[in-house]
Amino acid sequence: QVQLVESGGGLVQPGGSLRLSCAASGSISSFRTMSWYRQAPGKERELVAAIFSGISGVSTDYADSVKGRFAISIDNAENALYLQMNSLKPEDTAVYYCKAISATMGRVMDYWGKGTLVTVSS
Repeated sequence: QVQLVESGGGLVQPGGSLRLSCAASGSISSFRTMSWYRQAPGKERELVAAIFSGISGVSTDYADSVKGRFAISIDNAENALYLQMNSLKPEDTAVYYCKAISATMGRVMDYWGKGTLVTVSS
């Protein structure tokens, strides 16, 4: 059973930075796509950033609300997924989830972590 564990959340002041990490059982490089989602109280869960392999190499995608402030990356040597968050705003407050997608023998499987809380407040 694949397990994903997020870490790095906490309380930070507006304008501050945090780096979230996602550790997975097995090799992270074996997943087709890895991404970060977030969900604030009363709102739908939304995609924050994604990273995947395309025909021309590694590609990334970001929500408009975080472009220029967040960066998703994978460190194969450390077998970890990261989300660097800079210039944090109160509206970034949410539970952040790591998601992995695997595709084996035509079967697509989604895996989710339990989430880590990020609170941006003075």
